[in-house]
Amino acid sequence: MDSPIDIDNRTATATLHYTGTLTSTPAVLTDPPSRNATATATKFAHSLRSLNSAEYPCRVPREVDHHLLFAIGLGLNPCSTCANGYRAVADINNVTFVMPSVSLLNAHFFNIAGVFTDDFPGNPPAPYDYTATRVVNMGTTMGTRLYRVRYNASVQVVLQGTGMIFPENHPIHLHGFNFFAVGKGLGNFDSEKDTRSFNLDDPVERNTIVVPSGGWVAIRFIADNPGVWFLHCHLEVHTSWGLKMAFIVENGKGPNQSLLPPPNDLPKC
Repeated sequence: MDSPIDIDNRTATATLHYTGTLTSTPAVLTDPPSRNATATATKFAHSLRSLNSAEYPCRVPREVDHHLLFAIGLGLNPCSTCANGYRAVADINNVTFVMPSVSLLNAHFFNIAGVFTDDFPGNPPAPYDYTATRVVNMGTTMGTRLYRVRYNASVQVVLQGTGMIFPENHPIHLHGFNFFAVGKGLGNFDSEKDTRSFNLDDPVERNTIVVPSGGWVAIRFIADNPGVWFLHCHLEVHTSWGLKMAFIVENGKGPNQSLLPPPNDLPKC
């Protein structure tokens, strides 16, 4: 199935130059690296390591409670008022996130019904060849669906890029936690083969990671921060199109492991 949307894939390079500053100097253009220097960029990314010292230990989860695969990309939904009959949307596991009119954190804390569901799929509903050039599985469902984990659970998320409509690098940011980037590769993630090369000794610790175009990245974290936490693309247009989801992290056993109530003077949205 061919995409009914034409994409202008031209790339331009520009230099931003501020005038009037004390150190202002004329801009000098240099030859940038090739836009398809994938091997060089991949080698550099794989060379990054954490300190993993006595002062800064690298506490990577060795055992995993939640094995998640999130297929990330763009989709098309029917639109009777749109020029091509479709509206471009973004999604994770074919779910285009819909922002509620009520705060998710308030809805979770006060058990307000009807604001969200906790049935976000931990895997794509219909597995397919995610990085194929032929566009498939483009339809998405709309919903405010969250994924629930217990306090202190270990979570592994494989963020899988897709070839739907317009493949590109997606910078994915997780609120509320740092995570360890334990693996990265091109093509479709293979749970049998690719996990053998995971770095569980000294991977980099981050809160934002780039999902490579036509590839995947694996992250791990401990859910030790109760509340509702977004995971979303940092390309604003994709976030506004629905490329986001949220984790509910349940309370632990004590007051230091539980979500605090909102203050009485909390401003209303």
